[in-house]
Amino acid sequence: MKKVERVSLVESVGTQLREEITAGRWSVGERIPSETELVGQLGVSRASVREAVRGLVHAGLLATRQGDGTYVTARDATDVAIRRRLGVAEHSDVVEVRRGLDIVAAGLAASRRTSADVRALDRALMARAAAGEAGDEAAFVTNDVEFHLCVARASHNPVLIELYTSFARALAESVRDDKCLQVFSSGEDSWHEALAAAIEAGDSTTAAAASLSLLESST
Repeated sequence: MKKVERVSLVESVGTQLREEITAGRWSVGERIPSETELVGQLGVSRASVREAVRGLVHAGLLATRQGDGTYVTARDATDVAIRRRLGVAEHSDVVEVRRGLDIVAAGLAASRRTSADVRALDRALMARAAAGEAGDEAAFVTNDVEFHLCVARASHNPVLIELYTSFARALAESVRDDKCLQVFSSGEDSWHEALAAAIEAGDSTTAAAASLSLLESST
């Protein structure tokens, strides 16, 4: 990082810290340099650093752990805002938005998937099935979410991937609330496999239809 110039020191410090986070030089979950280290690197007062960090904590990009330091919690403030909105949204509203994203993601995935994407989908399906057969709800939810994220990644549309990633927490809650593990255990869960097969076959129409049927079967 470079020395901070004139103007608003707090704003300048905040901008540089945000750039470090956005660029991934400080990863999510990583502790940022201490206040003393930041003062030395930036050439500003402790007060300026403290206020800038406080602003990023408020924005949801950083979190301070008493006696342990400050950690990166997100790379993008927009993503944080979306997650917060989803956290207070009605379940039915989230499902409606997901329906649109799922259909688009499935169609694009079928037309753009690579062999690596197909392997990732298969791994997620196998891990999901193994967790379901073991009755491990936590692992089942994790791998169910991962499967849907793999579909979004296979679209190779960075905006859609970022939007869908923002839905990860809401999706996990939906998988739990809709008792998807019980549906799996009953043997009435075939749409995930159908979606994966349509994507592998490059059939956008069938993939979109399977995605919609999957969502409707869980609501």
